[in-house]
Amino acid sequence: MDAFVVSARKYRPKNFEEVIGQGHVTQTLLKAIESNHLAQALLFTGPRGVGKTSCARILARLINEDQEGGSDNSDFSFNIFELDAASNNSVDDIRNLTDQVRFAPQVGKYKVYIIDEVHMLSSAAFNAFLKTLEEPPAHAIFILATTEKHKIIPTILSRCQIYDFKRIDIDSISKHLHSVAKSESVETEPAALRLIAQKADGALRDALSIFDRIATFSGKNISYQDVLSNLNILDYDYYFKVINCSLQGDEKGLLLLFNEILSKGFDGHIFLNGLCAHLRDLLVASDPRTLALLEVGNDVQEQYREQSKQLNSQRIFESLKVLTTAEAKYKSTTNVRLLVELCLLQLAEDLSTEKKKS
Repeated sequence: MDAFVVSARKYRPKNFEEVIGQGHVTQTLLKAIESNHLAQALLFTGPRGVGKTSCARILARLINEDQEGGSDNSDFSFNIFELDAASNNSVDDIRNLTDQVRFAPQVGKYKVYIIDEVHMLSSAAFNAFLKTLEEPPAHAIFILATTEKHKIIPTILSRCQIYDFKRIDIDSISKHLHSVAKSESVETEPAALRLIAQKADGALRDALSIFDRIATFSGKNISYQDVLSNLNILDYDYYFKVINCSLQGDEKGLLLLFNEILSKGFDGHIFLNGLCAHLRDLLVASDPRTLALLEVGNDVQEQYREQSKQLNSQRIFESLKVLTTAEAKYKSTTNVRLLVELCLLQLAEDLSTEKKKS
């Protein structure tokens, strides 16, 4: 049986054209190489799983290939050194690295040192690294990567050219997942891929990990319901139903609906949080100018737009106050179910009264 390779590794970008959602970084790096304006110390910073280490490896290869007229020489791999600062963060580890820096490469023009999770270095290690970073040999280039730039001492930051990586937008992640699914001969529903992208919170690596997990469960056909059940997510429909019941003053319907949610294993706090997000989305959907801020498919956008017509902005604000107050009390109360039920009953009273006035 062949060894399984996770999608995050199998579909790791091999060049800057394949990097998703970081065009502002990749284009700048390409132009820096072309114009010979690449700094000897670079810092790649941004959230996890957005391509920092992948870009560092691509850049390390391109720097040497460019010197040989674009030839593909596997010997260049000997010029690339990677250090994981999470587990090699002592002053001795850095001294070993700086000792190597003195020697010129045997193949190519540059030796490239990639230090991942650089914020994990100890204070002594940072100080040991300073002199080398300030006056590196002509053949050495350092690429530092971190998710927590604020933990790096200012003297290191001042010596680096900083590149800020951003969270990847939902559309870009969805398109990439569709491409991966096609390559793997997996049938998918667009809503399922969008939900995976939302859950990944801007991290492509997380999205690919979730995709692998659900593909293992679903086989060659991934549906929206598969994603909901695997990620334990409450469907939009529940929140639409809660607001509809509240507008109708259907208190019993609300209690039965919440009971159904609890019976499916969902936590009351998660439900309150999701309802807050739903009201926020209704506020966004109430104005055509902000409708694009909804990170959902067109059919769900239309549902939000229709429901938002039944609520004015002031009533949404008041409802959010009720929900956030309940959220604040959630951890300290002994009867959380009663707390959420009272919150829903208050919501029904407020929204149904408002509807009668209008």
